[in-house]
Amino acid sequence: MRIQSAKTSHPGERETNQDRVAIVAEQDCVLLAVLDGMGGHADGEKAAQVAIDTIVDAFRSSPRPLVDPMGFLRLAINDAHDAVVTLGKSLPMASKPRATCAACLIQEGEACWAHVGDSRIYLLRGDRVLQRTRDHSHVELLRREGLISEEDMHTHPMRNYVEFCLGGEPEYPGMDVSPVRKLEPGDRILLCSDGLWGGLKETEVAALGAKESDDLQQQLEALATIAVAANSPYADNTTAAVVRLLSS
Repeated sequence: MRIQSAKTSHPGERETNQDRVAIVAEQDCVLLAVLDGMGGHADGEKAAQVAIDTIVDAFRSSPRPLVDPMGFLRLAINDAHDAVVTLGKSLPMASKPRATCAACLIQEGEACWAHVGDSRIYLLRGDRVLQRTRDHSHVELLRREGLISEEDMHTHPMRNYVEFCLGGEPEYPGMDVSPVRKLEPGDRILLCSDGLWGGLKETEVAALGAKESDDLQQQLEALATIAVAANSPYADNTTAAVVRLLSS
């Protein structure tokens, strides 16, 4: 399995960057993770760091190939939730650190992914979005019910309200885990915080790395710049990781 990868994390127009991103490739298996510390809560930066460290440590300590990648993602993200809950154990509920999460495993030409909150995962094929995760958010619910459009989600006054996240209450949050999916050469998997997708059109996302000659790192950084400009003057932290499967 041959891949190319890129990642970026831009503070946007915030004083601190509470997002975290990782791409870990070991023994022909790749883990991607994006964590978005929730800015409305204290220590969002710490929440994202603790959560991503937990997920990466679980990956590095697991034998490869992973026999049950879906089970791994569920357990690792639940462990990350426990770690963030412990971080805020002594704090009042309104001050407990929280984070949204997106994680993906790629091995043997196949991928599966999981997310909590509104950090997204896109599967790109050719010049189109073949699949994307559905946010755990109020505006996603409104979109599903046909009350707002995909474009309306970017500007809706409740666009930052998420229904599930890591941290806060000790009960495990709602989590969506995809089935294992076979990838094709040229496929790209993009993980990103809402700071990126909230400032981009779907066509801009779909064009990322559409040609194997495209410079993934350069294009990803360009997308982040576009997103920050589109979200100005209140641009959030803007973070993403992408992997492209190459021809063997």
